[in-house]
Amino acid sequence: MIRTVPTKPYSDQKPGTSGLRKKVPVFQQEHYAENFIQSIFDALDGFKGKTLVIGGDGRFYNREVIQKAIAMAAANGFGKVMVGQGGILSTPAASHVIRKYKTFGGIILSASHNPGGPHEDFGIKYNAGNGGPAPEKLTDAMFAKTKAISSFRTADIDPIDIDTIGTVEAAGMAVEIIDPVADYAELMESLFDFDALRKLFKSGFRMRFDAMHAVTGPYAKEILENRLGAPNGTCRNFKPLPDFGGHHPDPNLVHAKHLYDEMMGPDAPDFGAASDGDGDRNLIIGKGIFVTPSDSVAMLAANARLAPGYRAGLKGIARSMPTSGAADRVAEKLGIGIYETPTGWKFFGNLLDADMATICGEESAGTGSNHVREKDGLWAVLLWLNILAARGESCKQIVTEHWATYGRNYYSRHDYEEVESDRANALIDELRARLGALPGTNVRGMTIASADDFAYHDPVDGSTSEHQGIRVLFEGGSRVVFRLSGTGTSGATLRVYIERYEPDKSRHDLDTQAALADLIAAADDIAGIRSHTGRAKPSVIT
Repeated sequence: MIRTVPTKPYSDQKPGTSGLRKKVPVFQQEHYAENFIQSIFDALDGFKGKTLVIGGDGRFYNREVIQKAIAMAAANGFGKVMVGQGGILSTPAASHVIRKYKTFGGIILSASHNPGGPHEDFGIKYNAGNGGPAPEKLTDAMFAKTKAISSFRTADIDPIDIDTIGTVEAAGMAVEIIDPVADYAELMESLFDFDALRKLFKSGFRMRFDAMHAVTGPYAKEILENRLGAPNGTCRNFKPLPDFGGHHPDPNLVHAKHLYDEMMGPDAPDFGAASDGDGDRNLIIGKGIFVTPSDSVAMLAANARLAPGYRAGLKGIARSMPTSGAADRVAEKLGIGIYETPTGWKFFGNLLDADMATICGEESAGTGSNHVREKDGLWAVLLWLNILAARGESCKQIVTEHWATYGRNYYSRHDYEEVESDRANALIDELRARLGALPGTNVRGMTIASADDFAYHDPVDGSTSEHQGIRVLFEGGSRVVFRLSGTGTSGATLRVYIERYEPDKSRHDLDTQAALADLIAAADDIAGIRSHTGRAKPSVIT
């Protein structure tokens, strides 16, 4: 029943910040998926007889690769696999299952917030036994294996019925199909005051949650409507679809504009939220106010003690380097540590495991805590609801009061998507070569105080990660950051992060793009964005 199948290496299987992501036709090439899965196993040690978690976000090609992964896990010696019913497991739920059942690790099939469908995106990533994404040392080992692979092992088994909960046997390995929602919902109930949330909804509180036909739908439907009593229809687009209903499952102001428009309308609900393809990102919009992801991290941290799971306080806050400094001021006031890491949730894992941080966040709409080792979209929504219930104030009141206390960080991200890789790399390379000459120069009436190529020195394991983004800091606290993203599947995405700190309460109601206009122009002056990319404006502004 076990076969060793000859194969040849592919040269393009280097994992990015969250695993290997390519277009579906690339993964459909002969042995492409099998090569990468075998390379994951070849980079691991000590899993014989152990348990592997497998699940994904339900996108196109999810079911086929799950069957391949089950057969290969059996052939490589795993004793058991746990698979989400229907192939469904949100990324944070998969992390929780790995941790709760102390499994060896897990394979998560997702391309996160990227589109799905026959010609769209697919992804495979490995999460380690702590529930978090594989560290760089392990992903480097996987990539090395992909370049030298000559065969993979698989079992000749009939397709497993992944739609029926229960346990079956395949090639001597147990295959357990689990309810993908139950364990996660139980965890949320342990962290938040569900009785207070039930009272909130019973009082007439109105909410809109858009699951974007992605993986969070079943989780939100069960928790918000079934367990908390939110009115039927609170959750929209809650059925996961292989192509996400033809939409882009990225919860930002471009792809969830319909939610934004509703929340800014005359009959807006009290609170609006959305999540992405694999359930690890969130969008928060109060009645009449959008909460930026950077602000959300800071505000959740400032109010976390209102939820039962965080009543003892926070050990620290961690944020990615491009994320605004709003959380830094909260950490300072609370007297706890603040950690600035590269982009990529795996960098938070060491801080969480060492109990140095409790809440972590990224400007790219990822927020989470030490309850799992991934960012968690629905967790952020539930913490916001817990804060609203405990304070008895509107989202807008909480936001404006926070700004009055800590000051406001005007912040925006400009994405230039699918730029020719050579052009994007040339921009970064030329800018990197000029860093030493920038300090002291004047741009648009602003003086550059310092400029560097961000390097992170991990305080837990001592490792160093270099070239994590170029920072240009101005006198007065404003800054511009340039970074190439590793989450796309074609070309390169240039991300430009613009931030200005405003302590004056009378200037907290400006339009964000107007407040940042001189910095936006300065970013183009400094990096030559238009000349390098050929783009007159960004693809997406958030």
